[in-house]
Amino acid sequence: ADTDVRWCEKVTLDFLNTGDRPVTTGTVTFGTHIIGALGIDWATITSTHKLPLPLAPDRKKSGSWRVCVDGWRVPAGMHLDTRDVAFSWKKAPGK
Repeated sequence: ADTDVRWCEKVTLDFLNTGDRPVTTGTVTFGTHIIGALGIDWATITSTHKLPLPLAPDRKKSGSWRVCVDGWRVPAGMHLDTRDVAFSWKKAPGK
């Protein structure tokens, strides 16, 4: 979603732990594309954020982040589009 500045977006995701142990540590990495006025994808900037943890087995949790790039990268007429998402996580040790 858009924010009050053109170089930031609000990104919200839902997470579901389908495993049998809690997820206790992890990150989400976003790829935010800088799009020009004519639709040209000028650059992709990555940012990494903590996951909303802990996440118990068979539980769902939402997370929201304000994802920003340097303001100078997004001149007037350009906008952001955060499209790429990657996750890294660790489960609690098994019994």
